[in-house]
Amino acid sequence: MFRKMRRFKQELCDRECIEILKSEPRGVLSVLGDDGYPYGMPMNHWYDEKSGEICFHGASEGHKIDSLRENNKVSYCVYDAGYRNPGEWALNIRSVIVFGRISTVCNRERAIEICTNLCKKFTDDAAYLERELASGGSRVCCLELAIEHMTGKAVKEN
Repeated sequence: MFRKMRRFKQELCDRECIEILKSEPRGVLSVLGDDGYPYGMPMNHWYDEKSGEICFHGASEGHKIDSLRENNKVSYCVYDAGYRNPGEWALNIRSVIVFGRISTVCNRERAIEICTNLCKKFTDDAAYLERELASGGSRVCCLELAIEHMTGKAVKEN
């Protein structure tokens, strides 16, 4: 059902892919949008090692949510900051592309767990987290991406 990587010598193993998902805070979530056009949006994520799912949070209405109601199949792309070898201009980047299905989190405790772990990727300020949960926690929409297929690739931009 899913294609194999054409440039298999650059392929990353699952462990490397998961490490990128755990360490990088952002990616681009792509859905099937209005009139069949792809709709990609930058998103913060948290990779839950226990469930093996990628978790998101955001508003409970809008283009993304409308698109997911019509079709919950998505792709999510994450890439690292890369590095340059001394004396070279080319950037070396590792990226991961995930295909899967997204579902809305209905369990309040799970939503708090997701929001807490997402927040911890950016700050350890407990007071900030408490304020955010108190002011917007009841309105937030959390999503879980169940991974059906994942590939990773190491590329040198030259």
